[in-house]
Amino acid sequence: MMNGKYLYFALTAMLAVLAALLSFFPIFLLTLLYFYILYKYKCFNKGQLLTVLGAAILFLFVGEKAVIQNKTFMPKSTSALTLKFTQMPKIDGDLLQIEAFETTYHEKLIIRYQLKSELEKEQLKQQRYFQTLCRISGTLVRPKIANNPNGFDYRKYLAGKEIYWIVEVKENPLLDCSPIKPTLSSELKQLRYTGIRYLENHFPEEIASLSAALIFGDRSILDPNLLDAYQSTGIVHLLAISGLHVTLLIGMVLYLGLRCGLTREMMVNLLMLLLPVYVVLTGASPSVIRASLMIFLVLMTVKWGAFIKLMPIDALSIAFMLYLLFNPLVLLDVGFELSFSVSAAIILASQHILKDSQDYVQMMLVTSVTAQLAAFPLLLYYYFELSFMSILANMLYIPLFSFVYLPGFYLLFFIHIVFGTAPDLLFQFFVWVINLSNKLITFFAESTILSFTPGRPNVIELFIYIGLIFAIFYLWETKHYPKRKTKLLILSLIMITFQPVWNHVNPFGEVTLIDVGQGDSIFIRLPYGRGNYLIDTGGTVGFYDEEWRKRSKPFEVGRDVVVPFLKGKGITRIDKLVLTHGDMDHIGGTLSVIKELHVKQILLPSVAESSETEESIVHEAEKQKIPVIRVSSGEKWSSGDSRFYILNPERNFSGERNGSSVTIFAYIGGLSWFFGGDLDKQGEEKIITAHPNLTVDVLKAGHHGSKTSSAENFIKQIKPKIALISAGENNRFGHPHKEVVERLKAAHTKIFRTDFQGAITYRFYRSNGTFSTYLP
Repeated sequence: MMNGKYLYFALTAMLAVLAALLSFFPIFLLTLLYFYILYKYKCFNKGQLLTVLGAAILFLFVGEKAVIQNKTFMPKSTSALTLKFTQMPKIDGDLLQIEAFETTYHEKLIIRYQLKSELEKEQLKQQRYFQTLCRISGTLVRPKIANNPNGFDYRKYLAGKEIYWIVEVKENPLLDCSPIKPTLSSELKQLRYTGIRYLENHFPEEIASLSAALIFGDRSILDPNLLDAYQSTGIVHLLAISGLHVTLLIGMVLYLGLRCGLTREMMVNLLMLLLPVYVVLTGASPSVIRASLMIFLVLMTVKWGAFIKLMPIDALSIAFMLYLLFNPLVLLDVGFELSFSVSAAIILASQHILKDSQDYVQMMLVTSVTAQLAAFPLLLYYYFELSFMSILANMLYIPLFSFVYLPGFYLLFFIHIVFGTAPDLLFQFFVWVINLSNKLITFFAESTILSFTPGRPNVIELFIYIGLIFAIFYLWETKHYPKRKTKLLILSLIMITFQPVWNHVNPFGEVTLIDVGQGDSIFIRLPYGRGNYLIDTGGTVGFYDEEWRKRSKPFEVGRDVVVPFLKGKGITRIDKLVLTHGDMDHIGGTLSVIKELHVKQILLPSVAESSETEESIVHEAEKQKIPVIRVSSGEKWSSGDSRFYILNPERNFSGERNGSSVTIFAYIGGLSWFFGGDLDKQGEEKIITAHPNLTVDVLKAGHHGSKTSSAENFIKQIKPKIALISAGENNRFGHPHKEVVERLKAAHTKIFRTDFQGAITYRFYRSNGTFSTYLP
């Protein structure tokens, strides 16, 4: 009898695929240990062990095959393409982006087109995308890679979906299209797109955005800030169609069918036919496929109960293996990992932990805690933080979504389709409820009291977390374990303290030039938690001359680069935020940093006239009661063995803005450093005149390597051994300028550049350290 043992086969499949996708030897050793546990403690006989071994070989082969095939065969020079669109278009501001299948090379592509007018934008929203064959001409571009630790690697993300190229097109990709024979899949995809547009055009924005997520699995029209709030409070899973939604929907359809006089057997057959249709209609996300596979297997047991006996954990395990068999790369998808891990934890907990719940509230609390524990290491690895507020948020919002939003939105949608309208009273009720719940979730998201940001755990820390979670679950379900509650409390405290404690007592320090493109941002972390300093925050110039061109969530370097970099390291406190001068490319990301992190002090240059951006930062700092200090030459501070001296500007500086840059000479990690923002040649000359014996080991080249800085006399005197240049890849200014690079080379200075090497880090212990680059 294999009843209840499919879980062990699923774990075998997972290990085998991981061995192929990641690193074979360590996972092979882990698999041997797993086989020993099956034999020694789970009493698997030889026949069962051979079956498990066969499963391991099968899934290892499947994983290896996926790795071998996971590459492009399309030449970069390809420009003429014939496409079939495979996913819904995303029209955001003046950008159209859509996934397509290229018929010559049989590869998936991302097509990007910048819209030329608002009229064209509205026309493209109404187009049919899924029953056409289109011929386009474009330029193949590789997706962006991560240039910083903890950055989002878009190339890796798309490769997991077997997409290797982005095609930039200059003309409307639907200009040269011809109709093709429709398929059931294309018809369903077009129906899904039409349904979402119907919601967007006929429903209030608040209802349309949530309805699109819950009915069709599309979150593209949801307010990005609200989506962030759902994410940070740990209830974003409610916006993804999952087992809860599918089960409720299947239950409603079954009930209505039986009430209409259909037999149970007929309804089971109908539901088994409708489930694949439902998967396509809702976007075929990992959570939808997982839930639908499980319910399909349950329906099979209902239909052929005399021949098939499956426990819920068996259905989940078989669904997991079937999914991996056809798409092994999905094992590295965060949505897939969260969906299966949380589902497995809740199913297993229901056998021993959930059944002891005395009432509905206690059951909701236990379920929320179980889900949080299961998701804990994954959330930290992918998002670096979580909020314990999510336990309360789940208890409040799961009933709201299950019993109000989901049935209510389906009812509104079908009423509107049948009658062409819906009662205003219903619209007003849902708008009121949604606005109220949005305010509450925003409050939860902004509350940092219960937030936990230890940073991205390394491999060892991940194993510690997993071990602690297994131990907590074991003690939780073992009712008569000696001093059980005390040990549960101790294990829980260890789980939430060991990584933050290590971050604080870590004897290593670092100086990192973060790659913020064409801008500056330098992070300094002193050993033993003695100081976290950030010099500049980078910045993005966002300008749209027309409202329709605005993106819902445009790239912002502070929020999208600097903050993830810091949170990934477990940094939640900045002791000194040094903003060298008022240029946007140095301080544009500051508001995001202030919002997301606890900044204790802001240092700005002492100038006669501040920039508009500086004034907005000062205003926000006053609101948050952050001290703002205007600094000038002669000031200094120290912490431990590190010392910092401000050499520029003079008090109440009134010259050109670059000349006002806060310039710091520092001793850190056994080296002397020169951080000068965009300090120009005149400022450099003043410093070497005032400090004729000044020499430095590491120079942060001024103004991104521009010829307006790094003057010959300056370089000759300070004699830098290493120069760090922060410049954007292929920037329009030509930074760093050729003469500056040649001048540094002539001085035998080793040059590190963010545009070539990504983030540059000096990691040190006491007075010794090494430089490394994020990109090879």
